[in-house]
Amino acid sequence: MESSYRSPLRVDLLGGFRLQAGDDQVTLPSGSERLLAFVALCRQSVPRNLIAGTLWPEASERRAYASLRSALARLNGAGRRMLDVGVTEIRLSPDTDVDIDHARSLALRILDRTAPTPDEDLSPSAVSVLSSGLLPGWYDDWVLATAEEWHEQRLHALEALAADFVRARRHADAVAAASAALHAEPLRESACAALIQAHLAEGNQVEALRHFTRYAQRLQCELGLRPTPRLCELVAQLQPAGG
Repeated sequence: MESSYRSPLRVDLLGGFRLQAGDDQVTLPSGSERLLAFVALCRQSVPRNLIAGTLWPEASERRAYASLRSALARLNGAGRRMLDVGVTEIRLSPDTDVDIDHARSLALRILDRTAPTPDEDLSPSAVSVLSSGLLPGWYDDWVLATAEEWHEQRLHALEALAADFVRARRHADAVAAASAALHAEPLRESACAALIQAHLAEGNQVEALRHFTRYAQRLQCELGLRPTPRLCELVAQLQPAGG
């Protein structure tokens, strides 16, 4: 028990909520999970009234405050260590690690075109991090806004990472990064273009044409649209004469 109080603390919000104290996963009641997730996303001191009103918007002010007190009381040792609880404000403890913070920093480094992407970021683990959505299955308004922002950021980063892999002649990694972006947003043309370019760089013309055809058919079926001329140009030389 004593060692658990010295264990590193980590809140994971990508791919779902997880609370880690060292190597141990900690289980919390739903209300306490939502409290920790909200404060972790804010990354600054948050007034108690804002927390109560955001997490329990349908409740009266009195009941919302009661729910907040209950969520705090039901935090176990590791969960309570993650919060600095003041009289009027609550913030995340400075020694608590949050995965979305590292993921955002990773995306920003990749998207910074003023400098080469650091070698340590050109890795399959970067693709894995950028492939995870923020708190999937959580539909609170305060989650959805941040999740959409992260969704766009990670897709741009995956596409940029795919281009970096192509330049480094790491074609399998380029395909993996572009495929992750297209899987997250199947009708995103820039993701399809990144995947086609990765296959062409590796000399896999059939794969490039197959993905273009699949994308064009889905775009027509679901939205009644055609690929832009820019995407068509990528495979123009692969089309059969008269195709």
